[in-house]
Amino acid sequence: MSGFVEDGLRFACTLCGNCCSGSPGYVWVSHKEQQAVADHLGLDLAQFRKRYTRLVGSMISLIERPGGDCIFLDECKRCSIQPVKPRQCLSFPFWPRHLASAAAWKKIGRRCPGIGEGPLFSPEEIDAIQDRQVPREVACRIFAAKRDEH
Repeated sequence: MSGFVEDGLRFACTLCGNCCSGSPGYVWVSHKEQQAVADHLGLDLAQFRKRYTRLVGSMISLIERPGGDCIFLDECKRCSIQPVKPRQCLSFPFWPRHLASAAAWKKIGRRCPGIGEGPLFSPEEIDAIQDRQVPREVACRIFAAKRDEH
């Protein structure tokens, strides 16, 4: 992680939906995440994969609507699978490419109004949010505690 993160970073999600809309991209989903979303939607895994995912090389990504919006972004720009959203989504904006430099953080901040606002996330909290070896529930607890602070 870049040195500019050593004092922590401020972030408060504004629920604007900007991180889930716009340019096409990939939301990589593990087998466990696919099963969790399928269960949440009341589908079996095969139905979920057929309806909501695509194979990209050897990896699975969620599909998008025309224009690039996430398939699970509802008409109010809210995540319709919030309780089980993939770790990639959960960890936004603390992605390695956004933390590579102060300039990269500032650049994503032009798209995300919550960057630079709200509670301070320590480098240790950011590491835990990013680390796929740390249980998802831990990352969720960190975000919940920060929302309560704010």
